[in-house]
Amino acid sequence: MKYIQYTLLVAITIGFVTFSYSQSNHYDIKNGISIAGGLTQYDIVTDNFNTKKGNGWAGGLTASVILPHKWYGISYGMQLAENNFSVEGRKPEALGTIEDINYKLLTAQLAFLLHVKVVKSYLTLDVGPMLQYNADLQLKDKAQENYLINNFETVTADDIRPISRFNVNGAIGATAGFSSFKLKAQYIYGFLNTLNKLNDQPFNSTDQTTFKGNQSMLVFTAMITF
Repeated sequence: MKYIQYTLLVAITIGFVTFSYSQSNHYDIKNGISIAGGLTQYDIVTDNFNTKKGNGWAGGLTASVILPHKWYGISYGMQLAENNFSVEGRKPEALGTIEDINYKLLTAQLAFLLHVKVVKSYLTLDVGPMLQYNADLQLKDKAQENYLINNFETVTADDIRPISRFNVNGAIGATAGFSSFKLKAQYIYGFLNTLNKLNDQPFNSTDQTTFKGNQSMLVFTAMITF
């Protein structure tokens, strides 16, 4: 329910900002509202754990402002995603075995992107900042809660579920297509420490391990523009 409320709020805000922008100039500004959906590939780049990328899904809403007399356009958008990845672990009683502990992560991103025209508006290079909200990691299999994380003797799969709530990302990618339908590929990197919250967890009071990890995310979406 919260994600629906966030989406409605952003849609109203985007529409207002875009309308105001277009009315404040005498240029032939082309505005558009886009609905997007597609796939994600997510990972946390860290030296603390052995991780593997996983596939998920993403959907979003974007308002774009295309300036025909300029070499660029801009867009404001929100994207919700369900991401998946895994961490190597083992059963407490099974020494020498390795299993993938699978996690799910729900994220919400707010983006402001600059679109550099390569072939008019048919092909653009996209770059800009993002603000991201993270939920806690969710174990996809509750039976793995007490599995031990590889490289640790006492840290369990359930122990590492809390992660930092907010992140600041950099996004770069490309968009290709026509006015009503486009394909987008995007790489998103998290500048802040996604695992910072683990440094303050009770299980870390003895070992005092420094946890550090940065988000790495690929997003491939198709967009329909109205």
